[in-house]
Amino acid sequence: MTTFKVAVIGCGTISSFRHLPEYEAEENVEIAAVCDIVESRAIKMSEKYDAKPYTDYRELLKDDTIDAVSVCLPNALHAPVTIASLQAGKHVLCEKPMATSKQEAEEMIQAAEESGKQLMIGHNQRFVPSHEKAKKLIASGELGKIYSFRTAFGHGGPEGWSVDGKDSWFFDKKQAFIGTLGDLGVHKTDLMRYILGEEFVEVGAFVETSAKENSDVDDNAVCVLKTKSGIIGTLAASWSYVPNEDNSTVIYAEKGIIRLEDDPEYSMIVQYQSGEVVNYKLGGIQSNDSGGQTSSDVIHRFIRSIDRNEASPISGREGLNSLAVILAALKSNETKTIVRIDE
Repeated sequence: MTTFKVAVIGCGTISSFRHLPEYEAEENVEIAAVCDIVESRAIKMSEKYDAKPYTDYRELLKDDTIDAVSVCLPNALHAPVTIASLQAGKHVLCEKPMATSKQEAEEMIQAAEESGKQLMIGHNQRFVPSHEKAKKLIASGELGKIYSFRTAFGHGGPEGWSVDGKDSWFFDKKQAFIGTLGDLGVHKTDLMRYILGEEFVEVGAFVETSAKENSDVDDNAVCVLKTKSGIIGTLAASWSYVPNEDNSTVIYAEKGIIRLEDDPEYSMIVQYQSGEVVNYKLGGIQSNDSGGQTSSDVIHRFIRSIDRNEASPISGREGLNSLAVILAALKSNETKTIVRIDE
């Protein structure tokens, strides 16, 4: 088995809860380097994982022995650092949202194609057992035609878990570009595209900046979405859901209803038209509240796909298609119109 040397660029919460411990859990991975503009964070993580610390990612990328990197930085830095990493010959796992524009995303995809290296976007909701089960159930045709859905992702806000608290980059438009829609909403656009097996073609949205002080990005959003075949549904993203997180999805079909992560005991409940109810205990969804104790499976699939020379589990193109829905939602709110997502 090949041993891969990896580096993590950005030593904030997502790195310490997800990327670093999950890389450490992989038997064929060596954490070779960590990087953060805040030197104390880089040193702290380097000591914990016996890795070389950097404060400049460009210096890190000069190390030809590093095979792959995770990009765990503010959204505005995703594209430039990912592109530089690909051009340096590294495979890249980039946090979501993959970019701040379609153009940036296309440039990332092009860089991956030209380098021959893998680009994966960290949409971990696809790997939740209940979500994978729901996708298979829908694809089997057992529930007949899908009519509608509602999905939500909300919590009290990133200040509750971000390493910088209320001073987090999440609230700064120059660094984040987008707020809760980029933090949480894009997870759900990706999830619904995955579960339904369809692309969204139209969106109408209301987006507000109302819940957080000293913030110039969205913190509450509700979108109405329509797929190519005519499935319609709602998506809510919020940084004002207190005290508990909501990460649920309900799908309404011809022959029943699927409830995902909507019950404290059962991760998936199928209520059939006949009156039969089937409850599934498939394991909990990964969340910030879990403190990283439940693996997201993102790192494992990233490393496995590199090792096997397989296609990226969540490609740059998939990341772009999920981002495009969010960009269209912003445009809808700005123009007060229904927006076609391919515009």
